[in-house]
Amino acid sequence: MTAAPLLSLTDAATATATAVLAPGRAPARARIQAAPRHPATVSLRCHRARPLTAAAAAGDSPSSAAFHGECFVVGDNIDTDQIIPAEHLTLVPSKPDEYRKLGSFAFVGLPSAAYPIPFVAPGEESSRYAVIIGGANFGCGSSREHAPVALGAAGARAVVAEGYARIFFRNSVATGEVYPLELADSGASKECKTGDVVTVDLDNSVLINHTSGKQYKLKPIGDAGPVIEAGGIFAYARKAGMIASKSA
Repeated sequence: MTAAPLLSLTDAATATATAVLAPGRAPARARIQAAPRHPATVSLRCHRARPLTAAAAAGDSPSSAAFHGECFVVGDNIDTDQIIPAEHLTLVPSKPDEYRKLGSFAFVGLPSAAYPIPFVAPGEESSRYAVIIGGANFGCGSSREHAPVALGAAGARAVVAEGYARIFFRNSVATGEVYPLELADSGASKECKTGDVVTVDLDNSVLINHTSGKQYKLKPIGDAGPVIEAGGIFAYARKAGMIASKSA
């Protein structure tokens, strides 16, 4: 799934804001995130341990953001049950303790034979890996919003993949947890190794592998960038004046 066919995120924010005011017609993910208005549902707006970047914390444009650290590499067709198994979906991300616990279970569904190095070390709540590099069809399977939330809760700032399942891409943007970046060049998921030191440069749309010395072109994040930087679709809609702020 590429970013290009998606609706403008400004239009999506407007549609989501409208859905909040008309919950009977809202899609499931909109109803879930609208928990402050509908207490019977579960809010997936989460508690970050830190801002996405220093630039984001200062209120700068998200185009100036860069993420640097070790990468965790997975293959093709990583489904949401591998990212966060269904038995952990009872955790409520709006509760800080449960948000952290959710992060501790990120990628626990990966087969240990194929992935002997865990994304989150045993006994830890967060991961040492700031960037996830994947192959084609990342985030396929069920539509659970907990998948990008778990990755963000574990400390990942960006996923770089050759392609996405549409719902994972949309959920990543809607929750504002991770940047779902798509490779314009192929080969990164096979050439990069877990533990390589990388930089994701959003301004120049490039993934730099400092360990191997190779660079990979990324497709621009486009209209999704400001939504993710704001903290998700509802935060963006409030910032843009589409829906009332929490303090109103």
